[in-house]
Amino acid sequence: MADSILEKAIQAFNAAEAARRARELVRRKSVLESSTLPGKLADCSSRDPGESEIFIVEGDSAGGSAKQGRDRRFQAILPLRGKILNIEKTDDAKIYKNTEIQALITALGLGIKGEEFDMSQLRYHRICLMTDADVDGAHIRTLLLTFFYRYQRELVDQGYVYIACPPLYKVERGRNHWYCYNERELQQLITNEFPANANYTVQRFKGLGEMMPQQLWETTMDPATRTMKRVEIEDAAEADRIFTILMGDRVAPRREFIETYGPKMKLEDLDI
Repeated sequence: MADSILEKAIQAFNAAEAARRARELVRRKSVLESSTLPGKLADCSSRDPGESEIFIVEGDSAGGSAKQGRDRRFQAILPLRGKILNIEKTDDAKIYKNTEIQALITALGLGIKGEEFDMSQLRYHRICLMTDADVDGAHIRTLLLTFFYRYQRELVDQGYVYIACPPLYKVERGRNHWYCYNERELQQLITNEFPANANYTVQRFKGLGEMMPQQLWETTMDPATRTMKRVEIEDAAEADRIFTILMGDRVAPRREFIETYGPKMKLEDLDI
């Protein structure tokens, strides 16, 4: 038992030392301590954080459409390459060295981890996660939410984190068109608005990069017409438990969770 306790203590000490060295490395050498913003960030012209918002998007394709479709006065765009680290499974040393995480922290004006959160340094008061309306997009959104929940909890608690809701379908009939955000809306539109023998076309957006800049603005980015969900934590203890189970490195609890709740899912709700 004493050996087990010593081994745990040594592991904790080594992890703390690695994290400390990584933080010092980041402060000395990375962009975090300089005033240089990430090169991929398309910043807005406004310097008022209260009216400024940043859209975090996946990939250069979606980033290109978003940059062309945005209102440059108050909307910034930060494209991330691929899926960011799952920080629930990663030690601090790797997190601080990760390029995408560094770009995210720098662009937002955040300190390293939550204890250094400084409200006055936050560059945008609306942080919008804008990912594709598919399984990969949902995964990337979950990874980003894990980062904010674990490392910048104050952003979530104070209501700065939002989820953008891009449409999944575009329906065209003649000169008219409609956007539908899920399968249910699509079926309701077809059933309620169109005659039985009506001719219409349905376009399913595979990703934000497929949308024209004007389409992306009208449906997802225009404050007058968009749908935006604010991320809120109603039950912090339950949220903490779910993040640990689903995003952590222990397989057994995750398998048990899936076996318990999997049979209750409706197969038609799955995006396969």
